[in-house]
Amino acid sequence: MNNSLKILYTEKVTLDLQEKFQYLNKHEIPKLVKITLNRGLGEASQNAKALESSIEEFQLITGQKPIVTRSKKAIAGFKIREDIPVGLTVNLRNKKMYDFLNKLINLSLPRIRDFRGISPKNFDGRGNYNLGLREQLIFPEIEYDRVDKVRGFDISIVTTANSDAESLALLKGLGMPFRNS
Repeated sequence: MNNSLKILYTEKVTLDLQEKFQYLNKHEIPKLVKITLNRGLGEASQNAKALESSIEEFQLITGQKPIVTRSKKAIAGFKIREDIPVGLTVNLRNKKMYDFLNKLINLSLPRIRDFRGISPKNFDGRGNYNLGLREQLIFPEIEYDRVDKVRGFDISIVTTANSDAESLALLKGLGMPFRNS
């Protein structure tokens, strides 16, 4: 089964971008490369249950198992020893990437309290967009009763766009709800 967001990209967004930015070659048209989700878990060094629940939440949200990132060296001030879990990361590509982005745009972002759109200022200068979420409860897969603590995470949307304007046009074409500011 094809994803509706992928079909929208191939049939409408590519034509709009080619017309707007005057691309001569179809390979110049920006496209999504991957979506990366990251969560730092400082408390995982003292609380193993926090790591387990975060892994389970990421599996529910993304549909794939996250990679546990570990500390490279010991830092006494942060009570961190070498090679203990300090975070989680998931890279989504192809079908899972489009499924997640569709769910984020149409289901999760509108569930944020007092949501008026996301900021168009979070581009990194190279056409990638970064978004920080404060709670995991906006995703419909997460059950409120099973959450031990509200934890946020970061989402990075990596594109092949050369500038922020091209990436903004791509994400707007896909339906990302940017606020007017």
